[in-house]
Amino acid sequence: MQKPLAALAAVMLISSASSIAGAQQQGGHHWALVVHGGAGVIEKSQLGPEGDKAYRAGLDKAIHAGAAVLDKGGSALDAVEAALHVLEEDPHFNAGKGAVFTREGKNEMDASIMNGSDLKAGAVAGVQRVHSPISAARAVMEKSPHVMIAGRGADEFAASVGLKMEEPSYFFTESRWQGLVKELKKKGLPIPPRPAGVPKEGEQIPVAVLDEAEDSGVHGTTGVVALDRNGNIAAGTSTGGMQAKMPGRVGDSPIIGAGTYASDQSCAVSGTGTGEYFIRLGVAREVCNLVYFKGMKLQDAVDHVIHKELEDLHGDGGVIAITPDGQLAWSFNTPGMFRAKLVEGGQVQMGIYNDEP
Repeated sequence: MQKPLAALAAVMLISSASSIAGAQQQGGHHWALVVHGGAGVIEKSQLGPEGDKAYRAGLDKAIHAGAAVLDKGGSALDAVEAALHVLEEDPHFNAGKGAVFTREGKNEMDASIMNGSDLKAGAVAGVQRVHSPISAARAVMEKSPHVMIAGRGADEFAASVGLKMEEPSYFFTESRWQGLVKELKKKGLPIPPRPAGVPKEGEQIPVAVLDEAEDSGVHGTTGVVALDRNGNIAAGTSTGGMQAKMPGRVGDSPIIGAGTYASDQSCAVSGTGTGEYFIRLGVAREVCNLVYFKGMKLQDAVDHVIHKELEDLHGDGGVIAITPDGQLAWSFNTPGMFRAKLVEGGQVQMGIYNDEP
């Protein structure tokens, strides 16, 4: 398994006001956030110039949406939701519009969100109709007595609290559909009929996405972690799951402690990768445990979990993370991960490939 260059393991800290010249403070903290759009076999030769440009534009729009919330004194939770809204509406990413398909040709989306100040959390799994799965997850957290609601019940709950709903055809993209067809043919499985209400084949221009290994080798899950001026952190993750997955399959993204976790006592984490391994390890909580119980620096903790514990299970993927004292980190054991970070008063730092810092 290919590993990122050592330079990617550099610790990213927000250490003092002098390092963020001109930033304004409220509550004694500078805000910061980190965004990811998935990890996997992401290489320049596959993306091409147009794909590279499109993915970077999506990351930039998302991180600025979150930053706008934080810059007005908004909460980390609000920033996470705002940034993920952008990624869920961008068909290049595997979340919301542009989600991958099950073997039956349906979109089943998962999402979760967690607030570090009080450990409140919400999640949905297998939704097919709600416009924004991350908003549905937040509604579960704030408007129900539960942490997770799945399937039709989750869509019905989202509608009952007034969230925007869509016909299944809204989430369809030709690129993802062709990826499904390719994957099913490779596995010798039957091709389902095209979903109702979508354009006939050849009438819709495919979105520029990764080509050859795009659907089988890339985990296009989206995630955000944020720190607000009050020193609180939050995390959220939204995904369409795995291409050609079994109907009803649920990965790590909606599972608190596996794909998402946040506690002001340790850190906030969002993951992307082969969910079965992330669930078995409890990746997000494991990172926070190393920070809290062993006093590890955040970068050391994410590197240990991704490059030691996850690889020992032969799992692949990556995480982004943030602490209340301003440490920011990401780590991945794949050829690439769509990622960006921004601290108050600074400039966006972005990367896709493993030779970028």
